Amino acid sequence: MDTIASLFSFITWPVSWVIVQFHKMYGAIFGPDTGWAWGLSIVSLVVLIRICLIPLFVKQIKSTRNMQALQPKMKAIQERYKSDKQRQSEEMMKLYKETGTNPLSSCLPILAQSPFFFALYHVLSAIANGQTIGVINQSLLESARQAHIFGAPLAAKFTNSAAEVQALGASITDVRIVTAVMIIMMSASQFFTQRQLMMKNVDLSVKTPYMQQQKMLMYIFPLIFAGMGINFPVGVLVYWLTTNVWTMGQQMYVINQNPTPGSKAQDAYLQRLLKSVTHSGEVKGRRRKNIVKVIVAKGSDRNENERRFFAGLSKAGFAAQADGTVIKSDTIVAEAEGGAAAKRQQPKRQTKAQRQAGTAQQAKDTEAEESAETTEKSASDTESKTSLEKKPETPAKGGTQGQSSGRSRASSGGNRQRKGQQRPKHPSSKK
Repeated sequence: MDTIASLFSFITWPVSWVIVQFHKMYGAIFGPDTGWAWGLSIVSLVVLIRICLIPLFVKQIKSTRNMQALQPKMKAIQERYKSDKQRQSEEMMKLYKETGTNPLSSCLPILAQSPFFFALYHVLSAIANGQTIGVINQSLLESARQAHIFGAPLAAKFTNSAAEVQALGASITDVRIVTAVMIIMMSASQFFTQRQLMMKNVDLSVKTPYMQQQKMLMYIFPLIFAGMGINFPVGVLVYWLTTNVWTMGQQMYVINQNPTPGSKAQDAYLQRLLKSVTHSGEVKGRRRKNIVKVIVAKGSDRNENERRFFAGLSKAGFAAQADGTVIKSDTIVAEAEGGAAAKRQQPKRQTKAQRQAGTAQQAKDTEAEESAETTEKSASDTESKTSLEKKPETPAKGGTQGQSSGRSRASSGGNRQRKGQQRPKHPSSKK
């Protein structure tokens, strides 16, 4: 580690100068020889570096998303030219050039941060050995060696012997407890950052080897840093823990405010946006309008989360516009209400037992109705027959009287009525 740190010795002067400037500010508050003054100086150094690296972090996000989107095409190229490695490499470079993707962009923040990390390691190693370095003179060196964080000197390591720790004015137990806790926190923050990236901010509709690699790194990286952490001074552990916490918070902000399309984080974000639009009747904020604008421009290429968002807008009576705003539409409201009413009018689905019970009850009701009709008809016939037996017959007198009597018998007899035109009587009959 000392050999690697010496390669970045050219940057130790600016790193030590920044630490000393922050130490002057915090020393006026907490005291120049306290662990708070020197510890907060290192934390402030991390914050300053990470603020300067924000543009690289933005490029890292774009590159990571582009790499995720290109995984199916890259896999197709590898299968097509698996026997020709040179042609495969050429096609890969052509694909990167066409899409404007740089595979190294995802590593830029780590690569840019490495010189500062090793320079700080070099500074703290010099302090542990009692050597002046950069702008840290002898008085500052003595002040830094007296600074302790929870009983552990800034320059102490987990692997130091009891004599080395005692020379720094501390006990080996305090040093190992403090360093072990910081190493665990450093590894846990690294794991949580990678886990929330994989679980929430990855397009689940695309299954590629890239996702499997990221899952492996999620478990491997914390173990690597835990193994390296036992060789880091306490001051370097403060630096690394601070940068991990910064990365975790930065990643949480990106996931909540600018999630990857097709991920669980995007679904949660669009549901929050839908709730806000339904409550206020408008899309608030330029960034939110840009997101709605991009989704509208996709057209039929929208993913499931985006289609669900538009369906929710339509149900609430809103229509998204090309400029990212929404308008109220009475037609959409009427269609939504009509669809809801039609849906409510649909009968409830019955179980097989309920359907069989209903069929049996219907058969019983039909049988009872037929029995009642038969009884009523039988009673009617009996009544008609009794009426005919009691009524005396009147002899016919003339044609008109005979016809009248015939019509009377036809109306009372019912079944004996002759249909059609009646046959005229014979001329020889008496009138």
